[in-house]
Amino acid sequence: MKIKKSTFFKDFKAFATKGNVLDLAVAVIIGAAFGKIITSLVADMLMPLVGLIGGGVSIADLKWVITPAEIDAVTGAVIKAEAALRYGNFIQTIIDFLIIALSIFTLLRVIMKAKEAAEKAATLLKNKKEEEVPEVTQPEVVAVVEQPVIAEETPVVQDNDKVTDLLTEIRDLLKK
Repeated sequence: MKIKKSTFFKDFKAFATKGNVLDLAVAVIIGAAFGKIITSLVADMLMPLVGLIGGGVSIADLKWVITPAEIDAVTGAVIKAEAALRYGNFIQTIIDFLIIALSIFTLLRVIMKAKEAAEKAATLLKNKKEEEVPEVTQPEVVAVVEQPVIAEETPVVQDNDKVTDLLTEIRDLLKK
């Protein structure tokens, strides 16, 4: 009985080295870095301003304490940690998400508009090229009818003296 060699690793290698997978990996890495930048923007720049407007309290520190912490009176050590719902941190995370989603939406919208404009320009260019190419048609058959030729006589100048006088006058005027 012959055991067929598994092509699992070959298939995985082919999958992992495809351009789409590599593009996706780069996008995930850039997205994670972008997420950190937005998180820092919200936590370090926007939320302190919101906290200042809200009375000087940091939004991330807002919480609802269910059971307070137990602290040793002599040493000051925490015996039992507090149980609290940290809704301020949750609000800050929601703001992070909304800003990230808005920026990605804006970026995708710009890319889609540019893509539509490029497709429209390509279509117009294609249509223009099609209009420039003349259609090949069958030549028209034209009937030729012979017409009698009528010779015209050129008028003969009867008075050469008048022409000579006129030319002389023009010459004299040009000399002045």
